Amino acid sequence: MATSDTGAPTEREPLTAEQTLALIDGQRAKVDAELEVAPSRLYAAWGVAWLVGFAGLYVTAGADPLLNVSRGAAFAVFFLLLIAAMAFTAGHVARATRGLRGVSATTGAMYFWSWALSFAALPLIISSVERLGAPPAAVDLLWTTVPGLLVGVHYMMAGAMWQDRHGFGLGAWVLISTCLGALAGLPGAYLVMSLAGGGGFLLAALWSAARRRAAEGSTGCGRTL
Repeated sequence: MATSDTGAPTEREPLTAEQTLALIDGQRAKVDAELEVAPSRLYAAWGVAWLVGFAGLYVTAGADPLLNVSRGAAFAVFFLLLIAAMAFTAGHVARATRGLRGVSATTGAMYFWSWALSFAALPLIISSVERLGAPPAAVDLLWTTVPGLLVGVHYMMAGAMWQDRHGFGLGAWVLISTCLGALAGLPGAYLVMSLAGGGGFLLAALWSAARRRAAEGSTGCGRTL
């Protein structure tokens, strides 16, 4: 309640229709900004993990590597980058869907666990193949391509669930680059996955950010990327 010059309480003037609509639009934009997943950030996280991780595997491969680092250390860095990208994705989606209830919350939780469980199963499956006597080159190729398969399929699943054609297309590109890497063999697969896979993610991040800025400019809504 407002006060007059004498200190006596006065009734606050009612909002006009225009002021009420502006207030509603402002609150809606604030809620949307808090709940919306920013694809450019997710693409950038995976792009850095893909570009740097696979590049590290490439420069440490072969009998005369470009960088004298053990293969175990290179693969450890690679998987740490993948885990970091996955954790960033989970945290970002969790923050964006915080407070939601019902179908949206259930879908988000199930999607998160599909990431977590599939990547947890990955080392168990490939280690079992290695114990059966698979050649080291074949095992290395599995460690290289199976993560690409999982990431590509998950992005396509997300695109299908949320009707996101661009995310679906990016997932398809990850699968294509993974197949091209597999056909290239080692160590060429590392370079293909780094440049085609990681580069594809980073280009998608830049395109998504530019598209978002253009949309914000046309609506006058200043959301973050």
